[in-house]
Amino acid sequence: MPSFAQSIFFLLAGIFVIIMLTAKWNVHAFFALMIACFVTGIGVQLPVTDILGAMKDGFGNIMRSLAFIIVLGTTLGVVLEHTGSTKVMAAFILKKTGERNAALAMSITGFIVGLPVFCDSGFVVLSGLNKSLAKRTGIPIAVTSVSLGTGLLAVHCLIPPHPGAAAAAGVMGVDIGKLMLTGIAVAIIPMLAGYWWAKQAGKKTITTIEDEELLPGTSKHLPSTLQAFAPVIVPVILIALKSFLTIENNEGAVMKIIAVLGDPVIALSIGVICAFAGSRQWNKIIAGKLLTESVGKAGSILVIIGAGGAFGAVLTATKLGDHLSNISSLSSIGILFPFLVTFILKTAQGSSTVAIITAAPIILPLLNALHLNSDTGRLLCVLSMGAGSTMISHVNDAYFWVIAKFTGIDMRTMLKVYTVATIIMGIVTMLIVYLLSLILL
Repeated sequence: MPSFAQSIFFLLAGIFVIIMLTAKWNVHAFFALMIACFVTGIGVQLPVTDILGAMKDGFGNIMRSLAFIIVLGTTLGVVLEHTGSTKVMAAFILKKTGERNAALAMSITGFIVGLPVFCDSGFVVLSGLNKSLAKRTGIPIAVTSVSLGTGLLAVHCLIPPHPGAAAAAGVMGVDIGKLMLTGIAVAIIPMLAGYWWAKQAGKKTITTIEDEELLPGTSKHLPSTLQAFAPVIVPVILIALKSFLTIENNEGAVMKIIAVLGDPVIALSIGVICAFAGSRQWNKIIAGKLLTESVGKAGSILVIIGAGGAFGAVLTATKLGDHLSNISSLSSIGILFPFLVTFILKTAQGSSTVAIITAAPIILPLLNALHLNSDTGRLLCVLSMGAGSTMISHVNDAYFWVIAKFTGIDMRTMLKVYTVATIIMGIVTMLIVYLLSLILL
């Protein structure tokens, strides 16, 4: 068994390899994680055959628990974008909030659209609406853009089927349905915190908008409001029914049906069907292209998650957890430890997904020492990692540049408004998780 110092050194070496390859040399995270497996494994003198065996087991275990959820979640997002459902939702929310509260409308839109749609693609889809609202209302583009961006980010870091949260849930053995419902509740206040900071810090910035796109309205090709919201709301309701209804020994036909329909895979499948029902303009060519695009996007995500599972299995094989669990001071850190690890990884290499995927296997063997080895403790641990993965978004984060380039916001304003907003959101999220830990643990 390697010494504690040796295990720590090569753990840090593996993390350093991931950060340098992804952040400095733009190597795909899959290859960075694979290389890190060998750096860490060989460094602690594991036989190559054992490293390969652990990698295969880790990759396979993650695929078994998450593959269907990621593919279906990605498909749901792609279809919603294609049918225009995301724009219909945004227009409906704006109508209810009023033009004076356009920034709040964009924040809420980002939050709802972000449930099934990844934050970068969600921002791209809604960027035209965002520009139109800013020009129409006279609100600085930085305010509406950061409100939208932080609304999307709030759920991206905390809720499956987004890959980071889903991967962490798979590693930790957390119930996906409970994580989704708890994550939605926890994410509301950070969303509002991001909106508040955008409004305060961005109100004196310059509004410069070149192009205007009309608000979605009467086009017969757009779905109705009910059709637009149904693919998002129906799966959440089904999962909530399964999570909160007591099902003992599967007694009763109704309970059995709820247990099936509330499974995240089935619930998301129903959401996809509802999304397809949002348009009458389907033909086999368009539908086939969308499904192919969805699988392609999901595949690129799944290989990263699988590689993260492989890295985690190698870390488990090093027995690092046995060393760290003997450190008495870990118990005093508790729920803050997952947050700190993920925050450091996120700030260093930029990707929230890679940060959570890398942090989860490091923290897994320490759950006993952190007094988090219970169903509730594991759930809060995943939320703590989600809080850490929110901050700090800056120039090494691709999403940072998506917001900047699609809205024309200069670097100084982005750092002042958006980057600071992510710090506030991360801290606020962690405070909520900490308060929950005081009540529930």
